[in-house]
Amino acid sequence: MPEAPEILSEAASRRTFAIISHPDAGKTTLTEKFLLYAGAIQTGGAVKARGDRRAATSDWMEMERQRGISISSTVLQFPYRDCIFNLLDTPGHRDFSEDTYRVLSAVDAVIMVLDVAKGIEPQTLKLFEVCRSQNLPVITFFNKYDRPGRDPLELLDEVEQQIGLRPTPATWPVGQSGDFRGVIDRRTGDFIRFTRVARGASIAPEEVVSPEVAAEEEGAAWQQALDGIGLLDAIGADVDLESFLAGESTPVFVGSALTNFGVQMILDAIVDLAPAPAPRNDINGDPRPLDNDFAAFIFKIQANMDPNHRDRIAFARICSGKFERGMDVDCARTEKNVGTKYATTAFGSERETIEEAYPGDVIGLVNTSERSIPCSPPFRP
Repeated sequence: MPEAPEILSEAASRRTFAIISHPDAGKTTLTEKFLLYAGAIQTGGAVKARGDRRAATSDWMEMERQRGISISSTVLQFPYRDCIFNLLDTPGHRDFSEDTYRVLSAVDAVIMVLDVAKGIEPQTLKLFEVCRSQNLPVITFFNKYDRPGRDPLELLDEVEQQIGLRPTPATWPVGQSGDFRGVIDRRTGDFIRFTRVARGASIAPEEVVSPEVAAEEEGAAWQQALDGIGLLDAIGADVDLESFLAGESTPVFVGSALTNFGVQMILDAIVDLAPAPAPRNDINGDPRPLDNDFAAFIFKIQANMDPNHRDRIAFARICSGKFERGMDVDCARTEKNVGTKYATTAFGSERETIEEAYPGDVIGLVNTSERSIPCSPPFRP
């Protein structure tokens, strides 16, 4: 059995999260830009790019490519800084919301994407209620600020009134919606100026500007932003880790996924704020230590991921212990052995055999025809 320090150390480096939004709020675009900034892909701007008909990495099904929406949830694992991210890209369309509900049972945090022109929409509100029922911490992203939209203070009020979370902006926009100059990092007071790149295909240069220089160069837009921050300071709307983890407040970031404004700040927030995997209750309702024997639960079964083989993959979230390919595990519900020889990790439509995995990771078990969801009991050795 692997030593406990190894398992705990690996688990501490995991961040397993999902992105939720109403359709067309920018969830798939943000997912792609995460991969770009983490170095997992080399070119962004693939979403609905007409020039060469590229499609987003996470949208691998033919219907997704044609309609420009996410239908099936996708597991994307990639490194960023000193962490391993497990991003579960979920469907936004209401016709596929049941899939999203199951996925949310497997994550430790959520990013909620709001269109600044539309605010909180019905599907977003519905999905947030699932997050609340599972006590998931929520990071909020005001997206599409490069386009005309609503006042950010109005959006903050809407978040607090409709979903009951106290918004605590970590960044604040300089310039009105549609005339986006950059953001003020409330933690440092610096102005981060963003530069457009063609079609958002590469990482946007970020220039850190001192408050003194920003005041001179941005004029009225800078003063208006300071007035907004002054109001936030007066009501104590500061990022608070304890209330965030308790599901009482939500750190807010402002930007534009399509043009790469603010994307890296959200990635850094996932590392710095989002929780690492914690003990989950086993089939007896007792918290299972992370360094206990291997256990996992199935949250989704996807058929026909490979059109050539009519296969079925059961996606399982690891709760404790170390997974090693080929190890003997049983399904607690059926008490039957589950084959792990062909366990995989998925990156959109691409699959690779996985040799080992730790709490927080998601593994795919191929052709597990007798497994079922929802709430399948954990696997155990």
